[in-house]
Amino acid sequence: MHDVSLYEAWGKRALDLAGAALLLLLLAPLLALVALAVCRVLGRPVLFRQSRAGRGGRCFTLLKSRSMAEGPGEDAARLDGFGRALRASALDELPQLLNVLRGEMSLVGPRPLPLDYLPLYTPRQAARLRVRPGLAGLAQAAGRNAVPWAARLELDACYAARQTLRGDAAILLRCLVLVLRGRGVAAAGHASMPPFRGGAG
Repeated sequence: MHDVSLYEAWGKRALDLAGAALLLLLLAPLLALVALAVCRVLGRPVLFRQSRAGRGGRCFTLLKSRSMAEGPGEDAARLDGFGRALRASALDELPQLLNVLRGEMSLVGPRPLPLDYLPLYTPRQAARLRVRPGLAGLAQAAGRNAVPWAARLELDACYAARQTLRGDAAILLRCLVLVLRGRGVAAAGHASMPPFRGGAG
């Protein structure tokens, strides 16, 4: 049985609301600049929307700044230098602060994954769905998209089993360092990560 701490039950959500609201206020000029840059380089729409699995596997619409050209073809082929820079800086993820405010995501938690992955999880991997998905997670702190699926989903399950304020602060700090160093943006040969095929990943 999953024991819920006081931090998980009340403190985490309160910090999510306060943190997301403050970051949106402080980063509003940067968000506007990113939107203008996306519009100029890639055109409209500025935002990319995709259905993802949230807490308990419930569907929600994930928001991101668009980083790829529209049209057919593999993701890597539609990702130019501008899009790669946007992803490396993680600026494309900032619109998800709105998802945090709406209660669909948390500042820290497993990254939200596509709905069609749900039936592929083992019972252990499905434990990641006990908590809200996050902007940053334990797997991302371990190396972002360079972490292979098996290790990534195990780290997500470990995080879901126990969350603490100190642990969340450490995850955010480690993710920030990785972003500033430009590490782990994508798995080798992929725009982000290869698709999850189930089982051990």
